[in-house]
Amino acid sequence: MDRLINTIRPYAWGSVTALPELLGQEPTGEPQAELWMGAHPGDPSRTDRGDGPRPLDELITADPEGELGAMTVARFGPTLPFLLKILAAGIPISIQAHPTLDQAKAGFAAENALGIPLDAPERNYKDANHKPELVCALGEFEGLCGFRPASEAAELMAGISVPGLDPIIDLLAAEDESEALRGALAAILTMDDKTAEETVRETAEVLALTSPDGEYAPYHRIARDFPGDRGLIAGMLLNHVRLRAGEALYLGAGVPHAYLHGVCVELQANSDNVLRAGLTPKHIDVPELMKVVAFESGAPAVLRPTPVPATSGEELYPVPIDEFRLSRFVLDGQDREIDGRTPQILLCTAGAARLTAPDGTTLTLTRGESAFLPATGTPTRVSGTATTLFRATITI
Repeated sequence: MDRLINTIRPYAWGSVTALPELLGQEPTGEPQAELWMGAHPGDPSRTDRGDGPRPLDELITADPEGELGAMTVARFGPTLPFLLKILAAGIPISIQAHPTLDQAKAGFAAENALGIPLDAPERNYKDANHKPELVCALGEFEGLCGFRPASEAAELMAGISVPGLDPIIDLLAAEDESEALRGALAAILTMDDKTAEETVRETAEVLALTSPDGEYAPYHRIARDFPGDRGLIAGMLLNHVRLRAGEALYLGAGVPHAYLHGVCVELQANSDNVLRAGLTPKHIDVPELMKVVAFESGAPAVLRPTPVPATSGEELYPVPIDEFRLSRFVLDGQDREIDGRTPQILLCTAGAARLTAPDGTTLTLTRGESAFLPATGTPTRVSGTATTLFRATITI
């Protein structure tokens, strides 16, 4: 077992207080957005193994089968296939979508061939992997996820009577649902700057006259935090969703989304590929985004944890992917056993969890702390009272 030393990414949308409160630290006064736990080369966790803190990705590279197990290496290669985060949104995160695996491989190779540096601001593909993700709320969590039916998006826009939105409403009336959504998003993102500026301004002005607690509530937040951003209009194409603590969403490739406010545990494939559509000062590549987005409408499916029959006390968030698996233990004083055949990261979000290895070695995780468990093949016991322990691993 290795206690993890993790890096906080200070993106501008991060909450100033949420992560410090979770970690029991004093706020720095600066936004703190994401706590990364894993072996992504962008910000790998470190361990205390050996003479000093060593990056987890280096430990895995030195002995892939010893850390990940032969089965994981055979299926996913010699890297940890998932990345675990705590995400704390103080203001909305960019409207974005992620590529399929084939799109990521092609995009990464193409940008490499063009000689675009990995840290270049115009770079779309930071790696050759896809980025499906699962977010599990730690409290009330709010976001936009997937396309509304085109007729509902048109009705929402028509309800505020902004003339500049009429051409988009007309596009949403197309007989083919996919083409209606594609046409509307393309029109928003390619609108000339002057027209976009006027339309966004007029939309924000009309929104200010509507109820801040009604169906336009998320757009009040967006207009306040991103004045002048055409993401205000693009966001009206998407479903508004609220999660309560313990509820989750799975987002596959191509699903447009934006997280508006709150704290969550996020588990994803080991990638940092993002194509953006608004609510950001960062690079927006409209043609590439339009290739990646899946123009399908439907209400997002809220996931709730279900008991795992084979493991006492474990509750699973089922997802249609094997590269990551998220479950949780709500510890009530009884010892629980965690399978040791796969590499995993354990994260404590409430109380304190005591981990006991077969050789008797122990490690205690308090709120906000995490540990990496190599694939030893032997189970680990966990105990605690009034404790929530998340388990990130792969599906076997």
